Amino acid sequence: MPEAPKNTQKPADYNLELKNKKTLQFIEDVTSNADEVQKKVLEEILSRNAHVEYLQNHGLNGHTDRETFKKVMPVITYEDIQPHIDRIANGDTSPILCSKPISEFLTSSGTSGGERKLMPTIEEELGRRSLLYSLLMPVMSQFVPGLEKGKGMYFLFIKSEAKTPGGLVARPVLTSYYKSNHFKDRPYDPYTNYTSPNETILCPDSYQSMYSQMLCGLCQHKEVLRVGAVFASGFIRAIRFLEKHWRLLCNDIRTGTLDAQITDQSVREAVMTILKPDPKLADFIEAECGKDSWQGIITRLWPNTKYVDVIVTGTMSQYIPTLDYYSNGLPLVCTMYASSECYFGVNLKPLCKPSEVSYTLVPTMAYFEFLPVHRNNGVTNSISVPKSLNEKEQQELVDLVDVKLGQEYELVVTTYAGLYRYRVGDVLRVAGFKNKAPQFNFICRKNVVLSIDSDKTDEVELQSAVKNAVNHLLPFDATLAEYTSYADTTSIPGHYVLFWELSLDGTTPIPPSVFEDCCLTIEESLNSVYRQGRVSDKSIGPLEIKIVEPGTFDKLMDYAISLGASINQYKTPRCVKFAPIVELLNSRAVSSYFSPKCPKWLPGHKQWSNKN
Repeated sequence: MPEAPKNTQKPADYNLELKNKKTLQFIEDVTSNADEVQKKVLEEILSRNAHVEYLQNHGLNGHTDRETFKKVMPVITYEDIQPHIDRIANGDTSPILCSKPISEFLTSSGTSGGERKLMPTIEEELGRRSLLYSLLMPVMSQFVPGLEKGKGMYFLFIKSEAKTPGGLVARPVLTSYYKSNHFKDRPYDPYTNYTSPNETILCPDSYQSMYSQMLCGLCQHKEVLRVGAVFASGFIRAIRFLEKHWRLLCNDIRTGTLDAQITDQSVREAVMTILKPDPKLADFIEAECGKDSWQGIITRLWPNTKYVDVIVTGTMSQYIPTLDYYSNGLPLVCTMYASSECYFGVNLKPLCKPSEVSYTLVPTMAYFEFLPVHRNNGVTNSISVPKSLNEKEQQELVDLVDVKLGQEYELVVTTYAGLYRYRVGDVLRVAGFKNKAPQFNFICRKNVVLSIDSDKTDEVELQSAVKNAVNHLLPFDATLAEYTSYADTTSIPGHYVLFWELSLDGTTPIPPSVFEDCCLTIEESLNSVYRQGRVSDKSIGPLEIKIVEPGTFDKLMDYAISLGASINQYKTPRCVKFAPIVELLNSRAVSSYFSPKCPKWLPGHKQWSNKN
């Protein structure tokens, strides 16, 4: 994920080598003194927030030491603080969670009750996020020299925002960052020289934003040394966009005029400073895009590209083969680990294999604790972690420097913006240490079974959505005998596929429109992040139901047992990822149906629409 693009002039006394050296020394210092830094961070958070209502209610009484904090303050989930969040969202400005005013809410891709979680933030957190971004390129420059001599082509987008009843803005963390002065008015830095002008990134229309960013990237194709987006899925979407629209883009480059569909005046003006008639470049792009194979299209169109900068850990790893195909096997680089709650850490070995990515948590960002995770079953993809902790489990949390190599933990944070011992929901495994600071592999988001883009659907939500849908089958005396699901990313955008085995008692055939209604009902029942991906972001395709032959799920069980599963403990998996199982299910599919239209979605929370 890149830092902010900047167009300001280079100061006369600018020394990149010295700046990089200082940054790398900062990493050395904070990781060497990780425990002391963590102690200081906690003291700072607790002393400045000593009088907030939440800490007083729990009887912290101004204590700032770790022992009292751990004894007195409970480990919590979002649902525990939701009443406080709702009060702030509804306009209560008293110091409930934080002594500094809440400047806005960051909407998480995780949901509660089907709505995006709202993470409180304060103005100064933008500085902390900027700090983490500023560490990335000095680290990268140790492995890939000369990046300051060219440009980065990053596809970055803003998402829609809403206002809470109390008037605070609620929006995703990256939208907040891109709209901030930290991004727009960043001081000169050769590493923040990007092909996309700010205006193209900040354009709210996703088609115009993508088109103009792609056009600017093509115009400057020889200067591009690195390419990327935030998530792997977003970068692949950009390549598919090029597959669809290259003729239009070539026409603009040939004539030096911008397509009439780009109506945003600020975007037009910004693009026209870059776009000049270039028939030779148009011919080159047409020749490459017109070939039968798009293998290696990135290195063909942007020949000086050194690496692809995208997140490919967690569920994004499903996109690695597609990225390898388009990029001719360029290194896939995951630079940082962050969430709406807090920015966490950086990858100090950015050229490692995606499967070996580990993030070093930066001890100044927040106070970190770790809850040991005990898997019931070593092969499970979805790790289930208890919702609330008993007293013994509360005592099990360990500090940053006390984690054990190879052990898995759930991350718990205390932030400057008002979260105290908050369970983020990410499961991490200790992979090693940088000085005293641990390095973690990201294992998974707990309880998530399906994900295409930033959506996260868990088993309970999927079960509830399926239950709503099967009501459409009742008039036909049909019931659902078994089901499972699969995130299909072979299509772009990817989409959810459900495999249904039916039990038919009636004689009336079920018309296709009924199965299509089932698809739509499931989509309507899923959380707002999924529905936004379908409606607004166009990052998720229509949901598909495949009806499989009777006996398919018995075959699935036989296959699992042949691989060593216990017949007594076998449960139908509600999500499948293993290719041979997906093939088995697909080979027994007799019909397939898609959602006929997009589900309903509006920005903001449902309950706000009545109050605004």
